[in-house]
Amino acid sequence: MSASPSAFDRAYDELRARWPDPAGTRDVDTPYGPTRVYVHGPADGSPLVLLPGGSATGLVWYANAPALGRRYRVHAVDLLGDAGRTERRGVPLKGADDLTAWLDALLDGLGLTRTHLCGHSYGAWLAARYALHAPRRVDRLALVDPTQVFAGFRPGYLLRALPSMIRPSEARARAFLAWETGGRPLDETWQRVHALADTVPGRKLIAGGRPRAAGLRMPVLVLLAEHSRTHDAAKVAEKARAVLPRAEVTMLPGATHHSLPLAGPEKLNEHLIHFLG
Repeated sequence: MSASPSAFDRAYDELRARWPDPAGTRDVDTPYGPTRVYVHGPADGSPLVLLPGGSATGLVWYANAPALGRRYRVHAVDLLGDAGRTERRGVPLKGADDLTAWLDALLDGLGLTRTHLCGHSYGAWLAARYALHAPRRVDRLALVDPTQVFAGFRPGYLLRALPSMIRPSEARARAFLAWETGGRPLDETWQRVHALADTVPGRKLIAGGRPRAAGLRMPVLVLLAEHSRTHDAAKVAEKARAVLPRAEVTMLPGATHHSLPLAGPEKLNEHLIHFLG
C-alpha cells in the first residue's frame, strides 16, 4: 500500500494546478536522478530556463509563465536536492560541481544546446555558477535578487532564519516569511509549499562560495528587491555595477526578497522580456 501524501505533497499538488494551460510536465533523466520541469510556451520559442529560490520549487514561476510563455519556451525546474518532484538517485550529490554537472545533463535532456537562464535567490547563485561553467550554453543571464553572488547575507537575516533551520516547522517558516516580506500578501498555497519544504525528509541544499561574477561575458540583468532583508539592495547594486559595468542593474520598487517572483509579477516580467529581447 502506498503512503498517504504528506502535507507538503498536498500543497504542492494544489499549487501545481496553478501552472498555466496548456500545462506541460517533463521528468528528465540525469545521472543524479529524474528532474521535474514545468514547460509552457510555443515549441519553437527561444528557450528560457527558470531556477527558483530554495524551498520555492519550480512552480513559484506560475504567475510569470503566462506572460513569458507568449514569447519563450519556458522551462521551470525543481532544483536537485530541494523539496519538490526532482528525485535524488544515482550519482551522489556532494558539492557545487555536482550541481553544474546536473544542469549540463538537464539541458542535454531537454535538447537545449543554448538557452536564456534566469534564477532567483539561491537559483540565481546557481545560474551565475553555471554561466561561468558553460558560457557557450547561456545566451542571456538574469539574476533576480541574487544571494551569495555580489554580497553575503545580512547577519540579522541569518539570525532570523536560524530557528526554522534548527527546528523546521510550518509555523516558524511562516513567521520568517512574514518578517522578511513585511506582511505583504502572498499566495496562501505557495506559502504552505515554502513553509513545509524544510520539513521534507532528505532535503539537502548544497552551498558554495561566491562565483567570480567578473568572469561573466554574456549580457547580464540584475534585478534587486528594494526592501530585501536578505542584503542591502543599494550596496549590492553598487557592487554589481562595479563588477559588471556593462550589466543592466535595476531596482524593483516595493519588492522584498521572498515576495519575488510572485508578488507584482508584471514589473518583473516587463524587465525580463525587455532584456531577453
